[in-house]
Amino acid sequence: MDLQATKLDVLQKIMSVSKASLLKKIDNLLEEEMIVGYTVKGDPLTKKMYNLRLEKAEKQIQSGDYVTQEELEKESSNW
Repeated sequence: MDLQATKLDVLQKIMSVSKASLLKKIDNLLEEEMIVGYTVKGDPLTKKMYNLRLEKAEKQIQSGDYVTQEELEKESSNW
């Protein structure tokens, strides 16, 4: 089954769902799996992956593992 046919099949199944709880589960799954951005290398990021990167960055900031703009400007003047 090609992608377009699969989309139509899934759409038909979703349209026949009568339980709000199941629709919420489907919505949550789509929210987690949808691509929300890309890395600098062009790799896709899902919402879950994006949030994990944010958590990692916040921990680095809290531990002092970062470069200030002033430090970066000083370093870049030597390039």
